[in-house]
Amino acid sequence: MTATTITTMPRAAAPAPARAVIPTPQRNRLGSAVRDDARPGARGDGWSELIASVREAGQYPTTAEAERVTRIVLSALGGQVTGEERVDLARALPTEAAAVIASQIPLTRPQPAPEFVDTIAARIEGSTPATARWDVSSVLSVLPERAGADLIDRIIAQLPPGYALLFGRAELTPAVPPQRS
Repeated sequence: MTATTITTMPRAAAPAPARAVIPTPQRNRLGSAVRDDARPGARGDGWSELIASVREAGQYPTTAEAERVTRIVLSALGGQVTGEERVDLARALPTEAAAVIASQIPLTRPQPAPEFVDTIAARIEGSTPATARWDVSSVLSVLPERAGADLIDRIIAQLPPGYALLFGRAELTPAVPPQRS
């Protein structure tokens, strides 16, 4: 019997698979993992809770539809909000929502509210201005409970008139006294 030597040719190196970076969980003094959202003042990852709130507010039949609408509206909002308000909003929302907002380059001039709604209508297949208003309000109206009323007030103050209603707030304007002739 003869011995056979098998020589293998080196294969081209395949690209390494993408690796997910999973942060090490925080530990309490007993060594147990602490959820981010369990710590006071922590942002946590409440993406699923945000989507559940949007689904309830918008009465969407599926979680997938609520998530799709949330991504579209937050993406458009990311182009409208600038400065400290944009940074604070991203900090206040779940990581996934913050990424959607931060992925947009802010416009030099925010769109008027009706134009913003029209932009959403153009992004959602089969949408009309009326259904887009519903979708926008379904997402924006749940943000105050997540980001805080003070931050939402600052954001509304930064945007053109008409946005307060989209956030589920009354938009009061000062009364103009009647002119005497």
